[in-house]
Amino acid sequence: MIIEQIDPKLLELATKSETDLKDIYKKIDEICLYNSDRILSAFIENNVSYSDFADINGYGDYDEGRDKLEKIFASVLGSQDALVRPQIMSGTNALFLTFSALLKHGDTMISLTGKPYDSLQEMIGLSGNSSQSLKKAGVLYEQIDLVNNEFDEDKIVERLKQNNVKLVEIQRSRGYSSRKSLTIQKIEHVISKIREVNKDVIIMVDNCYGELVEKKEPGHAGADITVGSLMKNLGGGVASTGGYVAGRSDLIEMVADRLTAPGIGKHQGANFNQNNAFFKGLFMAPNAVRSALKTQVFASYMLEKLGYKNVSPAWNDERTDIIQTVELGTEDNLVRFTQGIQESSPIDSYVRVMPAPMAGYPFDEVMACGAFTQGSTIELSADAPVIPPYTLYMQGGLSLEYGKLSILLALTKIQSK
Repeated sequence: MIIEQIDPKLLELATKSETDLKDIYKKIDEICLYNSDRILSAFIENNVSYSDFADINGYGDYDEGRDKLEKIFASVLGSQDALVRPQIMSGTNALFLTFSALLKHGDTMISLTGKPYDSLQEMIGLSGNSSQSLKKAGVLYEQIDLVNNEFDEDKIVERLKQNNVKLVEIQRSRGYSSRKSLTIQKIEHVISKIREVNKDVIIMVDNCYGELVEKKEPGHAGADITVGSLMKNLGGGVASTGGYVAGRSDLIEMVADRLTAPGIGKHQGANFNQNNAFFKGLFMAPNAVRSALKTQVFASYMLEKLGYKNVSPAWNDERTDIIQTVELGTEDNLVRFTQGIQESSPIDSYVRVMPAPMAGYPFDEVMACGAFTQGSTIELSADAPVIPPYTLYMQGGLSLEYGKLSILLALTKIQSK
C-alpha cells in the first residue's frame, strides 16, 4: 500500500489541508459547474446522437459527428469555427500548423510574452537548423518581453501602430519559465489595447493547459484564433490523441487547407474511430480540470508549508492553468521527487526516472508520466530541465485522491533522504 510508505507527519498536514483549502475547492467546484453547463448545453443544441460516434474511414467524407464536434468546440471556446482532428497530434503540432497556414514569406510575427516555450524555439527558427522552420520560410520574428509578469502595453501599442505585423502570439501558460501564467482578464485587456491601434493584426493565443480553468476562454476575450491539445484539458483524460484550432471562420478555413489541401479543407479527414472519445473527453473535461486544479492546489499547500522556495502559484493564488512549479534546489531532490510521482503512477510504476535528453528540448530532462495516454498532461505528470535552480513543473491529476497519494509519496522520498 502506498499510504503505508508515506511519512505520518505528511499525512497529518494533508488532513489539515482539508480545512484550509475548503473555500478554494468550493470556488473550483463553482467554475466546474458553470463550464459543465456550457458544454452540456452545446451538446443538446447540436443534437448529438449515438450515430455521431460511427467509425468513418478512407477520405472521411460526410462525417456528421465530426462536424457537430467542431461546432461544439467552437461554441465552448467562444469562436466562430473550429478544427478538431486526430491528425493534429499535439499542441506543438497545432501551433506549427496554424503558424504555417497564416504566415507567409515576408510576414512578421511577434511574441507578446517573450521567449516562447522550449519546443517552439526550433519551430520558429530560434534554435536548431530545420529547413522547415518559420525563419527558413522567410517569416520574420520579434518578441516583446513581459515586465513584472505584465504585458508591456506601451511597447506593444507603439510597435503595432506601424501596421506591418501580420500576427501576434500570446502564450497563456508559463512554459519552462519563472513568469506567471496569464489570466483571461489580462489577455482581454491587452487585446482591447491592440484593437484600439490595429484592427487587422491576427491575435493568436496558445491556450495549452488553460482551458476550462476560468469561466471564459481567449475567444470570449477577443482572440482571433486559439490552439491547444486534446491530451491536455479538453480531452478530459479520455481522448488519446488530437488537437484543436478554434477561431474566426476565415482563419480556420486557411488552417484546414493547410492540414488537408486547398479545395478540400475541413470536408475530409477520417476520424479513426475517435469521435466517441473526443465527445466523451470534452464532456468529462470540466471535472478533469477541477480534479487537476485541486491536485495542484494541494501540492502547492504542502510544498509551501514544508518550506520549499518559489512555489508558484501559491496555494491561495488565482489560477489560470493546471501547472504548478516549485524550486527544489538540488538535482537529487528533483530526481527523487519525479521518481516518487512515477512510482505511484498507475502505468509504468516500475520505471526509474533519470535525467536524459529529450527531442525538442535543449537540456537533459526528468519526466514522470505514468499515464494511460503517453504524454498526457491532464493526468498527473512532473517534469523539469535538469539545470539550476532545479525547478519542477507539475501538471494535471484526474483524481484528487490519486494525486494526493502521488504527491505525498514524492515528498516522503525527498524529506527522508
